[in-house]
Amino acid sequence: MTQSIIEIRHLRTFQAIAETGSVSRAGARLHLTQSAVSHQIKALESHYNLELFDRKTQPLKLTLAGERLLQLATLVLPMVAAADRDLARLLEGQAGQLRIAVECHTCFDWLMPAMDRFRAAWPEVELDIVSGFHADPVGLLLEDRADLAVVSDRDDSEQSVQYHPLFKYEIVGLVANDHLLAAQPVLQPQDFADETLITYPVPDDMLDVIRQILKPAGITPKRRTSELTVAILQLVASRRGMAALPAWAVQGYVERGYIAARPISDHGLWGCLYGVIRSQDTNRAYLADFLATMQAVCFQTLPGIEPLS
Repeated sequence: MTQSIIEIRHLRTFQAIAETGSVSRAGARLHLTQSAVSHQIKALESHYNLELFDRKTQPLKLTLAGERLLQLATLVLPMVAAADRDLARLLEGQAGQLRIAVECHTCFDWLMPAMDRFRAAWPEVELDIVSGFHADPVGLLLEDRADLAVVSDRDDSEQSVQYHPLFKYEIVGLVANDHLLAAQPVLQPQDFADETLITYPVPDDMLDVIRQILKPAGITPKRRTSELTVAILQLVASRRGMAALPAWAVQGYVERGYIAARPISDHGLWGCLYGVIRSQDTNRAYLADFLATMQAVCFQTLPGIEPLS
């Protein structure tokens, strides 16, 4: 029997390809080049003289050999992560605190499952969400009022914090099913001009649809705000205006025919999310584990999101 060449990095790469269905998206998730990912897979295929993926399909599909390696990755990688956590506890102690500040209203939808999984792995860490929505969560980090922030933009001039990419997601335009705009395949900036734009009550520079689409086009629609996603959707369905929200956050309502969703502009509108920690906290193991947990849970549960380089 030939000696195995499988390493942990191979399993992580293989699992990422199996979950994303794409070498390029797997590389983006793992922060590797596409060629580096391809090299790892080809090395395994060459060693075993077996193909692991059917490259004629999009997304990529696993062969029987690939299915076997995915079983191994599914079994081994959680055990490795658990061992890493146990060793970190021995080094750093088990207790700590993790105060989370968020910038986006829809973050709570996926943050709770990530917190539940983290709490099971780190029961000794005091986990808390800094109350309410915050326009400047990074400022809370610098004031030591939070330990981790979730933000939609990065400021690389701030050297005392580190930004960790989580994912990017499409933002879709939402209109009532019987609205004239529902007949269009794509919404253009001018389609918003004579409508009421319903948003969360946040500054304009934090709204991607305004910052990326409407402001450059010189369009300033009438405005209405609501704190709750479900209230925004109800207003849209009632022909009180239109909105622009993450596709993953409204998919269930769209599939049930409650409202209609359309891409915004010919190239689509995409938002980004980052996890931010203080540079001095880089070696806090449970912070690093929570960042990894957030990303893993999101890719397992949120439809249509993409890796963020």
